[in-house]
Amino acid sequence: MRRLIRDISSVLIISGLILVIDAAATLLWQEPVTALIGTVERSQIDQRLLTGGAAMPNLDRHALANLRTIDQRISFLARLEQRRVTTGDAIGRIVISKIGDSFEVVEGTDTLSLEKGPGHYPSTGFPGLGETVAIAGHRTTYLAPFRHIDALLPGDKIVLTMPYARFTYVVQYDRIVLPTALWVIRNVDYDRLVLSACNPLYSAAQRIIVFARLRDVQPLGAAQAVA
Repeated sequence: MRRLIRDISSVLIISGLILVIDAAATLLWQEPVTALIGTVERSQIDQRLLTGGAAMPNLDRHALANLRTIDQRISFLARLEQRRVTTGDAIGRIVISKIGDSFEVVEGTDTLSLEKGPGHYPSTGFPGLGETVAIAGHRTTYLAPFRHIDALLPGDKIVLTMPYARFTYVVQYDRIVLPTALWVIRNVDYDRLVLSACNPLYSAAQRIIVFARLRDVQPLGAAQAVA
């Protein structure tokens, strides 16, 4: 009986230490268990669109060849990419140098998609369409890609690289809103990027929203060659 009590006590002590370590890691870094899951999920992202693995149909290729301006080609390719992407696929990469972030962006904001990294709201456009582009990300779990977006200030740059162009946005301001504030992803009269994450840390009671405006576009891939 004494040995049983001693063994149970040891298990309880070890379990308590594990919980304390987990809590400390979450406070100082991110939740370690979901970080491991996020790393695994991230390694399994379908990146065919990013690597050019998805071939362009002949009809689309001919239509693209008839477009003479870079803006037209980027817009055409943005619509093409958005049509053929499926939930959970990688669609681009976001780099926020101010907070040291660089993550692949996947299509979708459902639970499984956000386990892989920042997720693009399917109800918003792709960059290059003159619309609002909205991306959500976790702050404490699943690699916590947007943990420090509260540190972004007006003038900070956010770079979103798509297969067809590199878009540089400049932060305008941030707002704390309720989760029901869908107005934040509505289109405005300019190209806008919206980043969304739960707020405050360790809570989903609110959302922190970072608004940024498009400053520069560099065509890539098929958008560059004008016949």
